[in-house]
Amino acid sequence: MYYRKFLSLAVALVIAISAFATASAKTKIDSESLQTIEPLNLAVLIQDDLVPHVGNELGVTREFIRSLPKGSQVMVGYITSGALQVRQPFTTDLDKAARSLRIPVGSTSSSPFNPYVEVIDAMKKFKGEWPNANAVLLISDGLDTSRGFDSTAAGHTLDIERAISEGNKRRISVFSFYAPSVGLTSQSRLAASYGQSSLNRLSNETGGRAFFQGMTGFVTFDSYFARLRETLNRQYARVR
Repeated sequence: MYYRKFLSLAVALVIAISAFATASAKTKIDSESLQTIEPLNLAVLIQDDLVPHVGNELGVTREFIRSLPKGSQVMVGYITSGALQVRQPFTTDLDKAARSLRIPVGSTSSSPFNPYVEVIDAMKKFKGEWPNANAVLLISDGLDTSRGFDSTAAGHTLDIERAISEGNKRRISVFSFYAPSVGLTSQSRLAASYGQSSLNRLSNETGGRAFFQGMTGFVTFDSYFARLRETLNRQYARVR
């Protein structure tokens, strides 16, 4: 009986030591591979005629801005009718940038001609001598109807081409979140498809990524930001 108890204790001890060694090895591997993004120069651009539900996502957007690494610079701007409205010029005060966010107007009266003209304006505010990687977070329906709804228009308008060219010249990656506007993209699946195709091309060809949740709209930005963080950790990462 004593032999059996001793054997049981010995086996339990071996299992415990083995589990501890495995956990320690895993912790060491995880620690070695733990990555954090380098500081970014980031312009957050929000289209001003997006559906009211976008206003509910300001909290998670603020949280994302505040979570950026120390040394990051953030600009906040609104893509609206007439010209780009800069709410907060580039600043290293991330809390100040986060607090500058406001609810989009959500009216066709604030609809831009297309978002890409003002994306180009925002890109011109990045300075070539700045350290850090450059990125734009574009929250938009992506729709540019300057060439109408013919089959070749989506993603191939003059202003999209110019935005891609400007982004590559200045080494600015565009990450885009699709959200419908109160205009065509909330009423037409075709318009939504064209807008998403345009965002996808702009992001892909500037080294960024576009995020969608189907054609009919979106539920929350939570999944967008989760995937954006994963992408940034791969693209702008250092091993600590």
